[in-house]
Amino acid sequence: MTPAMVMLGGAGGAVLRYLIDLRVQRGRTTAFPWGTLSVNVLGSALLGLLTSWVLAAGTTGGAVFALAGVGLCGSLTTFSTFGYDTVQLITQRRHRHAAANVVVTVLAGFAAALTGLLAGGALWS
Repeated sequence: MTPAMVMLGGAGGAVLRYLIDLRVQRGRTTAFPWGTLSVNVLGSALLGLLTSWVLAAGTTGGAVFALAGVGLCGSLTTFSTFGYDTVQLITQRRHRHAAANVVVTVLAGFAAALTGLLAGGALWS
């Protein structure tokens, strides 16, 4: 049952990532990968919120965490595309964009996860 939940959530997260990236990048001419940043921050916030719910429930979350945490958030966020985008920026000699991508993605991801965790704590406490 758990592998099926991960697979189902992963399929949904991958499609969502693709659609969000398309929407965010539409009309942008900048080299900065705004779409990848957006999905990584959104996925981090969702995972923080979900983790808060699991902690408040006092369980491992089981199938829900497999579906939404591992599957959906795991495929919505993308470390590989983040790495690829950064390497591309370096290859294109856009070193400031590459450095900004790394710093902003890491800091915003942690901030989003913490915000989700705190928001969930306020909701479920």
